[in-house]
Amino acid sequence: MANSDPQPRRGDQGAPPFAGRNVELERQNPDLLVPPTTDSRLVPNLKFSFSQAHTRVEKGGWTREVTSRDLPIASQLSGVQFGLEPGAYREIHWHQQSEWAYMLSGSCRISAVDHEGRNFIEDVKAGDLWFFPQGVPHNIQALEDGAQFLLVFDDGAFSENNTFLLSDFFAHTPRHVLAKNFGWTLEQMENLPEREKYIFQGDVPPPLQQDRVVSPTGDIPRSFKHRMLAQTPQRFRGGTVRITDSTNFAASVTTAAALVEVEPGGMRELHWHPTTDEWQYYISGTGRMGVFASQAAARTFDFQAGDVGYVPFAYGHYIENTGDEPLVFLEMFRHPRFEDISVMQWMANTPHEVIADTINVQKSIVDGLPNTKQVVI
Repeated sequence: MANSDPQPRRGDQGAPPFAGRNVELERQNPDLLVPPTTDSRLVPNLKFSFSQAHTRVEKGGWTREVTSRDLPIASQLSGVQFGLEPGAYREIHWHQQSEWAYMLSGSCRISAVDHEGRNFIEDVKAGDLWFFPQGVPHNIQALEDGAQFLLVFDDGAFSENNTFLLSDFFAHTPRHVLAKNFGWTLEQMENLPEREKYIFQGDVPPPLQQDRVVSPTGDIPRSFKHRMLAQTPQRFRGGTVRITDSTNFAASVTTAAALVEVEPGGMRELHWHPTTDEWQYYISGTGRMGVFASQAAARTFDFQAGDVGYVPFAYGHYIENTGDEPLVFLEMFRHPRFEDISVMQWMANTPHEVIADTINVQKSIVDGLPNTKQVVI
Protein backbone atom coordinates (compact mmCIF):
# COMPACT_ATOMS: atom_id res chain seq x y z
CA MET A 1 0.00 0.00 0.00
CA ALA A 2 1.55 3.29 -1.09
CA ASN A 3 1.47 5.96 1.60
CA SER A 4 0.74 8.65 -0.98
CA ASP A 5 -2.56 7.05 -2.03
CA PRO A 6 -3.66 4.20 0.25
CA GLN A 7 -5.96 1.73 -1.47
CA PRO A 8 -8.50 -0.73 -0.02
CA ARG A 9 -6.89 -3.61 -1.89
CA ARG A 10 -5.23 -6.86 -0.91
CA GLY A 11 -3.78 -8.71 -3.90
CA ASP A 12 -6.66 -9.27 -6.31
CA GLN A 13 -9.24 -8.34 -3.66
CA GLY A 14 -10.80 -4.92 -3.13
CA ALA A 15 -11.83 -2.03 -5.35
CA PRO A 16 -11.01 1.66 -5.89
CA PRO A 17 -11.45 3.87 -2.81
CA PHE A 18 -14.62 5.84 -2.13
CA ALA A 19 -14.74 9.32 -3.64
CA GLY A 20 -15.35 11.01 -0.29
CA ARG A 21 -12.43 10.03 1.93
CA ASN A 22 -9.95 11.35 4.49
CA VAL A 23 -6.67 10.24 2.96
CA GLU A 24 -4.54 11.40 5.90
CA LEU A 25 -6.55 9.24 8.33
CA GLU A 26 -6.23 6.28 5.98
CA ARG A 27 -2.46 6.77 5.87
CA GLN A 28 -2.37 6.79 9.67
CA ASN A 29 -4.57 3.69 9.95
CA PRO A 30 -3.47 1.25 7.24
CA ASP A 31 -4.62 -1.77 9.27
CA LEU A 32 -8.17 -0.43 9.34
CA LEU A 33 -8.21 0.23 5.60
CA VAL A 34 -6.71 -3.18 4.78
CA PRO A 35 -6.88 -5.34 7.91
CA PRO A 36 -4.65 -8.39 8.34
CA THR A 37 -6.42 -11.55 7.22
CA THR A 38 -6.30 -12.73 10.84
CA ASP A 39 -8.73 -9.97 11.87
CA SER A 40 -12.28 -11.27 12.19
CA ARG A 41 -15.69 -10.75 13.74
CA LEU A 42 -16.66 -7.86 16.01
CA VAL A 43 -14.22 -6.12 18.36
CA PRO A 44 -15.15 -2.69 19.76
CA ASN A 45 -13.11 0.37 18.88
CA LEU A 46 -10.02 0.49 21.11
CA LYS A 47 -8.44 3.75 19.90
CA PHE A 48 -9.04 7.49 20.17
CA SER A 49 -6.64 10.35 19.54
CA PHE A 50 -6.20 13.42 21.72
CA SER A 51 -5.91 15.31 18.43
CA GLN A 52 -9.63 14.65 17.91
CA ALA A 53 -10.60 15.86 21.39
CA HIS A 54 -12.12 19.24 22.23
CA THR A 55 -9.45 21.66 23.51
CA ARG A 56 -10.16 24.18 26.25
CA VAL A 57 -7.95 27.25 25.74
CA GLU A 58 -7.42 29.71 28.60
CA LYS A 59 -5.00 32.56 29.33
CA GLY A 60 -1.88 30.70 30.44
CA GLY A 61 -2.58 27.28 28.99
CA TRP A 62 -4.84 24.67 27.45
CA THR A 63 -6.25 21.23 28.18
CA ARG A 64 -8.13 18.40 26.48
CA GLU A 65 -9.39 15.02 27.65
CA VAL A 66 -10.21 11.52 26.43
CA THR A 67 -12.89 9.80 28.51
CA SER A 68 -15.51 7.10 28.06
CA ARG A 69 -17.61 9.70 26.24
CA ASP A 70 -14.99 9.60 23.46
CA LEU A 71 -13.91 5.96 23.83
CA PRO A 72 -16.91 4.11 25.30
CA ILE A 73 -15.01 0.89 26.05
CA ALA A 74 -12.66 2.81 28.41
CA SER A 75 -14.70 2.46 31.60
CA GLN A 76 -11.88 2.26 34.15
CA LEU A 77 -9.48 5.10 33.26
CA SER A 78 -9.50 8.45 31.49
CA GLY A 79 -6.77 10.89 30.50
CA VAL A 80 -6.11 14.62 30.22
CA GLN A 81 -3.37 16.52 28.38
CA PHE A 82 -2.24 19.83 29.86
CA GLY A 83 -0.01 22.61 28.56
CA LEU A 84 0.96 25.57 30.75
CA GLU A 85 2.97 28.71 30.02
CA PRO A 86 5.82 29.63 32.43
CA GLY A 87 4.28 30.72 35.73
CA ALA A 88 0.75 29.64 34.80
CA TYR A 89 -1.41 27.77 37.30
CA ARG A 90 -3.75 24.84 37.17
CA GLU A 91 -5.87 26.24 39.96
CA ILE A 92 -5.84 24.62 43.40
CA HIS A 93 -8.57 21.99 43.37
CA TRP A 94 -9.65 18.51 44.39
CA HIS A 95 -11.75 15.72 42.89
CA GLN A 96 -13.48 12.45 43.67
CA GLN A 97 -10.93 10.42 41.71
CA SER A 98 -7.24 9.85 42.30
CA GLU A 99 -4.84 11.63 39.93
CA TRP A 100 -1.74 10.04 38.39
CA ALA A 101 0.46 12.28 36.23
CA TYR A 102 3.49 11.95 33.95
CA MET A 103 5.60 14.97 33.01
CA LEU A 104 6.17 15.00 29.25
CA SER A 105 8.26 18.17 29.00
CA GLY A 106 9.23 21.23 31.01
CA SER A 107 8.83 21.43 34.78
CA CYS A 108 6.34 22.52 37.40
CA ARG A 109 5.80 22.89 41.13
CA ILE A 110 3.16 20.76 42.79
CA SER A 111 1.72 21.05 46.28
CA ALA A 112 -0.90 19.25 48.35
CA VAL A 113 -2.31 19.14 51.89
CA ASP A 114 -3.88 16.03 53.43
CA HIS A 115 -6.69 15.61 55.99
CA GLU A 116 -4.29 16.12 58.91
CA GLY A 117 -2.89 19.36 57.50
CA ARG A 118 0.41 17.74 56.50
CA ASN A 119 1.76 19.26 53.33
CA PHE A 120 3.80 18.33 50.29
CA ILE A 121 5.65 20.77 48.00
CA GLU A 122 8.03 19.58 45.27
CA ASP A 123 9.29 20.36 41.77
CA VAL A 124 8.86 17.81 38.98
CA LYS A 125 10.47 17.64 35.54
CA ALA A 126 10.20 15.55 32.37
CA GLY A 127 10.11 11.84 33.22
CA ASP A 128 8.81 12.40 36.76
CA LEU A 129 5.33 11.53 37.91
CA TRP A 130 3.02 12.36 40.78
CA PHE A 131 0.02 10.80 42.45
CA PHE A 132 -2.67 12.60 44.45
CA PRO A 133 -5.30 10.50 46.28
CA GLN A 134 -8.96 11.32 45.84
CA GLY A 135 -10.18 14.29 47.84
CA VAL A 136 -6.69 15.70 48.52
CA PRO A 137 -6.46 19.38 47.45
CA HIS A 138 -3.52 20.22 45.22
CA ASN A 139 -2.24 22.69 42.67
CA ILE A 140 0.18 22.78 39.75
CA GLN A 141 2.26 25.75 38.60
CA ALA A 142 4.62 25.75 35.62
CA LEU A 143 8.22 26.81 36.18
CA GLU A 144 10.41 28.92 33.89
CA ASP A 145 10.35 26.44 30.98
CA GLY A 146 6.60 25.85 31.00
CA ALA A 147 5.04 22.41 31.41
CA GLN A 148 3.28 19.71 29.44
CA PHE A 149 1.94 16.69 31.27
CA LEU A 150 -0.51 13.82 31.09
CA LEU A 151 -3.06 13.20 33.85
CA VAL A 152 -4.73 9.81 34.30
CA PHE A 153 -7.80 9.31 36.51
CA ASP A 154 -9.18 6.05 37.88
CA ASP A 155 -12.65 6.58 36.38
CA GLY A 156 -13.44 6.40 32.68
CA ALA A 157 -16.30 8.91 33.04
CA PHE A 158 -14.17 11.55 34.80
CA SER A 159 -14.12 15.06 33.35
CA GLU A 160 -11.45 17.64 34.05
CA ASN A 161 -14.19 20.26 33.71
CA ASN A 162 -16.04 18.92 36.77
CA THR A 163 -13.36 19.30 39.44
CA PHE A 164 -13.87 21.14 42.74
CA LEU A 165 -12.15 24.54 42.41
CA LEU A 166 -11.36 26.92 45.27
CA SER A 167 -12.40 29.99 43.25
CA ASP A 168 -15.67 28.33 42.25
CA PHE A 169 -16.36 27.29 45.85
CA PHE A 170 -15.85 30.84 47.11
CA ALA A 171 -17.88 32.36 44.26
CA HIS A 172 -20.86 30.26 45.34
CA THR A 173 -20.54 30.81 49.10
CA PRO A 174 -22.19 33.91 50.65
CA ARG A 175 -19.63 36.57 51.54
CA HIS A 176 -20.83 36.79 55.14
CA VAL A 177 -20.16 33.05 55.51
CA LEU A 178 -16.61 33.48 54.20
CA ALA A 179 -16.11 36.45 56.54
CA LYS A 180 -17.30 34.41 59.52
CA ASN A 181 -15.16 31.40 58.55
CA PHE A 182 -11.87 33.25 57.93
CA GLY A 183 -12.25 36.36 60.07
CA TRP A 184 -12.03 38.62 57.01
CA THR A 185 -13.86 41.87 56.38
CA LEU A 186 -16.05 42.46 53.33
CA GLU A 187 -13.54 45.04 52.13
CA GLN A 188 -10.77 42.45 52.22
CA MET A 189 -12.85 40.19 49.98
CA GLU A 190 -13.95 42.73 47.39
CA ASN A 191 -11.67 41.26 44.68
CA LEU A 192 -12.61 37.62 45.15
CA PRO A 193 -13.28 36.02 41.74
CA GLU A 194 -16.91 35.76 40.67
CA ARG A 195 -16.32 32.60 38.64
CA GLU A 196 -13.81 29.79 38.43
CA LYS A 197 -10.25 30.61 37.34
CA TYR A 198 -9.23 27.03 36.38
CA ILE A 199 -6.10 27.97 34.35
CA PHE A 200 -4.62 31.43 34.83
CA GLN A 201 -1.35 33.24 34.36
CA GLY A 202 0.95 33.93 37.30
CA ASP A 203 4.59 34.73 37.92
CA VAL A 204 7.24 32.02 37.89
CA PRO A 205 7.57 30.93 41.54
CA PRO A 206 10.75 31.52 43.57
CA PRO A 207 13.25 28.72 44.31
CA LEU A 208 11.65 25.76 46.06
CA GLN A 209 13.16 26.43 49.49
CA GLN A 210 11.69 29.94 49.50
CA ASP A 211 8.26 28.60 48.62
CA ARG A 212 8.03 25.91 51.29
CA VAL A 213 5.42 26.22 54.03
CA VAL A 214 6.13 24.56 57.38
CA SER A 215 3.03 22.78 58.68
CA PRO A 216 2.74 22.18 62.45
CA THR A 217 1.60 18.64 61.66
CA GLY A 218 4.61 17.97 59.44
CA ASP A 219 5.11 16.68 55.91
CA ILE A 220 2.98 14.10 54.13
CA PRO A 221 4.75 10.83 55.07
CA ARG A 222 4.59 9.13 51.66
CA SER A 223 5.95 11.29 48.85
CA PHE A 224 3.52 12.07 46.05
CA LYS A 225 6.46 12.36 43.60
CA HIS A 226 8.37 9.60 41.83
CA ARG A 227 11.17 9.78 39.26
CA MET A 228 9.96 7.16 36.81
CA LEU A 229 12.42 7.88 34.01
CA ALA A 230 15.29 7.73 36.53
CA GLN A 231 14.44 4.10 37.36
CA THR A 232 16.93 1.55 36.07
CA PRO A 233 15.06 -0.04 33.15
CA GLN A 234 14.57 -3.73 32.62
CA ARG A 235 16.39 -4.42 29.35
CA PHE A 236 15.27 -6.95 26.78
CA ARG A 237 16.28 -7.86 23.25
CA GLY A 238 13.76 -5.49 21.68
CA GLY A 239 13.70 -2.60 24.14
CA THR A 240 13.17 -1.58 27.75
CA VAL A 241 10.44 -1.29 30.37
CA ARG A 242 10.16 0.67 33.62
CA ILE A 243 7.39 -0.43 35.97
CA THR A 244 6.03 1.90 38.66
CA ASP A 245 3.39 0.67 41.06
CA SER A 246 2.75 0.53 44.80
CA THR A 247 5.83 -1.66 45.33
CA ASN A 248 8.23 1.17 44.43
CA PHE A 249 5.92 4.22 44.68
CA ALA A 250 3.97 3.62 47.87
CA ALA A 251 1.56 6.54 47.43
CA SER A 252 0.17 5.16 44.17
CA VAL A 253 -2.32 2.77 45.70
CA THR A 254 -4.88 2.78 42.86
CA THR A 255 -2.74 3.12 39.74
CA ALA A 256 0.09 1.06 38.25
CA ALA A 257 2.07 1.90 35.13
CA ALA A 258 4.76 0.71 32.76
CA LEU A 259 6.85 2.97 30.52
CA VAL A 260 7.72 0.84 27.49
CA GLU A 261 10.26 1.59 24.76
CA VAL A 262 10.27 -0.70 21.72
CA GLU A 263 13.16 -0.46 19.27
CA PRO A 264 12.51 -0.41 15.49
CA GLY A 265 11.54 -3.91 14.43
CA GLY A 266 10.76 -4.88 18.03
CA MET A 267 7.52 -5.90 19.67
CA ARG A 268 5.84 -5.87 23.07
CA GLU A 269 5.39 -9.62 23.41
CA LEU A 270 2.09 -11.50 23.24
CA HIS A 271 0.45 -11.16 26.65
CA TRP A 272 -2.66 -10.24 28.58
CA HIS A 273 -3.47 -8.69 31.94
CA PRO A 274 -5.21 -10.99 34.43
CA THR A 275 -6.74 -8.45 36.81
CA THR A 276 -7.78 -5.22 35.08
CA ASP A 277 -8.13 -3.25 31.82
CA GLU A 278 -5.17 -1.48 30.22
CA TRP A 279 -5.21 2.21 29.20
CA GLN A 280 -2.38 3.27 26.88
CA TYR A 281 -0.85 6.61 25.94
CA TYR A 282 1.53 6.80 22.98
CA ILE A 283 4.33 9.31 23.58
CA SER A 284 6.39 8.97 20.39
CA GLY A 285 6.90 6.73 17.38
CA THR A 286 4.39 4.62 15.46
CA GLY A 287 3.01 1.21 16.31
CA ARG A 288 0.48 -1.49 15.57
CA MET A 289 -1.56 -3.36 18.18
CA GLY A 290 -3.33 -6.62 17.50
CA VAL A 291 -6.03 -7.68 19.98
CA PHE A 292 -7.66 -11.10 20.46
CA ALA A 293 -11.08 -10.97 22.14
CA SER A 294 -11.87 -14.74 22.20
CA GLN A 295 -14.35 -16.66 20.01
CA ALA A 296 -12.38 -15.92 16.82
CA ALA A 297 -12.69 -12.14 17.31
CA ALA A 298 -9.56 -10.11 16.56
CA ARG A 299 -8.77 -6.59 15.35
CA THR A 300 -5.69 -4.51 14.57
CA PHE A 301 -5.13 -0.81 15.33
CA ASP A 302 -2.40 1.67 14.34
CA PHE A 303 -1.04 4.28 16.76
CA GLN A 304 0.90 7.54 16.64
CA ALA A 305 2.02 10.04 19.28
CA GLY A 306 -0.93 11.45 21.22
CA ASP A 307 -3.17 8.43 20.68
CA VAL A 308 -4.96 6.53 23.43
CA GLY A 309 -5.38 2.76 23.28
CA TYR A 310 -7.50 0.53 25.48
CA VAL A 311 -7.45 -3.22 26.07
CA PRO A 312 -10.17 -4.88 28.16
CA PHE A 313 -9.19 -7.27 30.93
CA ALA A 314 -7.90 -10.66 29.68
CA TYR A 315 -7.81 -9.70 25.96
CA GLY A 316 -4.63 -11.09 24.41
CA HIS A 317 -2.56 -8.51 22.55
CA TYR A 318 0.81 -7.43 21.18
CA ILE A 319 2.27 -4.08 20.08
CA GLU A 320 4.76 -3.80 17.20
CA ASN A 321 7.01 -0.87 16.35
CA THR A 322 6.17 -0.08 12.72
CA GLY A 323 8.49 2.91 12.34
CA ASP A 324 12.20 3.68 12.15
CA GLU A 325 12.47 5.30 15.60
CA PRO A 326 11.74 3.96 19.10
CA LEU A 327 8.08 3.50 19.98
CA VAL A 328 7.48 4.88 23.49
CA PHE A 329 4.20 4.46 25.34
CA LEU A 330 2.64 4.14 28.78
CA GLU A 331 0.59 1.17 29.95
CA MET A 332 -1.78 2.21 32.76
CA PHE A 333 -3.89 0.11 35.13
CA ARG A 334 -6.46 0.79 37.84
CA HIS A 335 -4.71 -1.55 40.24
CA PRO A 336 -1.98 -1.24 42.89
CA ARG A 337 0.27 -3.75 41.11
CA PHE A 338 1.45 -4.22 37.54
CA GLU A 339 0.57 -7.76 36.42
CA ASP A 340 0.72 -9.46 33.03
CA ILE A 341 0.71 -13.00 31.66
CA SER A 342 3.43 -13.65 29.08
CA VAL A 343 2.25 -16.17 26.47
CA MET A 344 5.81 -17.40 25.95
CA GLN A 345 6.52 -17.83 29.67
CA TRP A 346 3.19 -19.59 30.18
CA MET A 347 3.89 -22.04 27.36
CA ALA A 348 7.47 -22.70 28.49
CA ASN A 349 6.33 -23.53 32.03
CA THR A 350 3.47 -25.81 30.99
CA PRO A 351 4.22 -29.48 30.17
CA HIS A 352 5.67 -29.19 26.68
CA GLU A 353 3.75 -32.12 25.27
CA VAL A 354 0.51 -30.34 26.20
CA ILE A 355 1.53 -27.27 24.20
CA ALA A 356 2.81 -29.30 21.23
CA ASP A 357 -0.40 -31.34 21.04
CA THR A 358 -2.57 -28.23 21.33
CA ILE A 359 -1.00 -26.14 18.55
CA ASN A 360 0.22 -29.03 16.35
CA VAL A 361 3.97 -28.41 16.48
CA GLN A 362 6.99 -30.52 17.30
CA LYS A 363 7.74 -30.69 21.01
CA SER A 364 11.35 -29.74 20.24
CA ILE A 365 10.43 -26.17 19.30
CA VAL A 366 8.48 -25.77 22.53
CA ASP A 367 11.53 -27.09 24.41
CA GLY A 368 13.51 -24.16 23.03
CA LEU A 369 11.26 -21.44 24.44
CA PRO A 370 12.71 -19.26 27.25
CA ASN A 371 10.95 -19.80 30.57
CA THR A 372 11.21 -16.17 31.70
CA LYS A 373 9.28 -13.11 30.50
CA GLN A 374 10.78 -11.43 27.45
CA VAL A 375 8.41 -8.40 27.61
CA VAL A 376 9.96 -6.67 24.56
CA ILE A 377 11.31 -8.89 21.79
